[in-house]
Amino acid sequence: MRILVVNHYATPPSEPGGTRHFSLARELMARGHAVTLVASGFDHLTRTGRLRPGERFRKELVDGVPFLWVGTPPYAGNGLGRLWNMRVFARAVRRLGPDVLDPWPEVVVGSSPHLFGAQAALELARASGLPFVLELRDVWPQSLIDVMDVPRWHPLIWLMARVERELYRKADHIITLLPNVAERVAARGGDPGAITWVPNGIDLSLVPAVPEPVELRPFTFMYAGAHGVTNALDVVVDAAALLQVRERVLGLEAQARILMVGTGPEKARLEARCRAEGLGNLTFLPPVPKREIYGLLAQADAFLVSSRDSSLWHYGISFNKLFDFMAMTRPAVVGLRCPNNPIEAAGSGITVAPGDPQAMAQAMLQLMGEAPAARRAMALRGRAHVEAHFDCRQLARRFEGALLAVCPGGVHAS
Repeated sequence: MRILVVNHYATPPSEPGGTRHFSLARELMARGHAVTLVASGFDHLTRTGRLRPGERFRKELVDGVPFLWVGTPPYAGNGLGRLWNMRVFARAVRRLGPDVLDPWPEVVVGSSPHLFGAQAALELARASGLPFVLELRDVWPQSLIDVMDVPRWHPLIWLMARVERELYRKADHIITLLPNVAERVAARGGDPGAITWVPNGIDLSLVPAVPEPVELRPFTFMYAGAHGVTNALDVVVDAAALLQVRERVLGLEAQARILMVGTGPEKARLEARCRAEGLGNLTFLPPVPKREIYGLLAQADAFLVSSRDSSLWHYGISFNKLFDFMAMTRPAVVGLRCPNNPIEAAGSGITVAPGDPQAMAQAMLQLMGEAPAARRAMALRGRAHVEAHFDCRQLARRFEGALLAVCPGGVHAS
């Protein structure tokens, strides 16, 4: 098959960000398919451009995977500038033609980190008489309502709800990262029988040989990922404050430190809060490319995950960082409530109620108090779980199967 994947925020492992489609493309190409990734020429995390002034498109082969970078305007923050960037990206995707896309695809996949890019991919497919597959990453606009507290009457919510219904109804197939969306899709006119679950996972070829923990002192917890409202990182800061107070009251030397890796709209505020409160046990680090993140993760004794409590999670979750953490054979403390927590399923950490810093601090102390052999056993269970259920090679076969369902002329690799 000749496959076109439209994902505004697709990135290669040499840059910070999500590499799902890079890894899937590489596996699909190894199975005999031709894949092109269409993504924005302005990088969301680094706020840098990939195109020269005046360029509308740029083709680039990155470690064997073809990218088509689309010229989009720069922006800062999460306001109107970012929304305009999305609209420009969508307009450019609608106008793609054989002069830019060569080879011309047999099937178009529209991913939905936002709905406008997926809608543009749908319109490109329909105008060309091609099958369209929606990749449902987040439940829009419900995410804005439940997590960002945008009121239901907001015009953007109305617009996105209309686009959501259009995508569900017109998609020939839906690939979802979330396991429990069938009822919502059906309620909005989509076919619940044409859904394939392909969660995020781990490209184990990118993970180097992982050394055993060296029992650092102080014991090192690490969070690596987005610093946004959804991530509820004030809970981690509160837990750090509780641990610091405990050490001072008991007259102890520093027993735990926390490293926070990544960036996002909440990072500057969180850093300012830590300075104001004199938290010496929490350090912020910049984001690093996927290929470098594993060397950094290896410096941790354990990982932290925090998430805002939301009814949205009943659809399920598929956080990239969970699989990275589990692949590194380290246990984790997870503040999350959802039906498909892989760390809980594997028994590779301690899960606590979201939004509860006291519970998170207590779980951190509990993990620190475990014998090294017990922590190691937890961690090995996590590694075995991702190898068995979330290896990118397995996920690529599921992805391929969903495309073959709508593109019967495609060649099925063995």
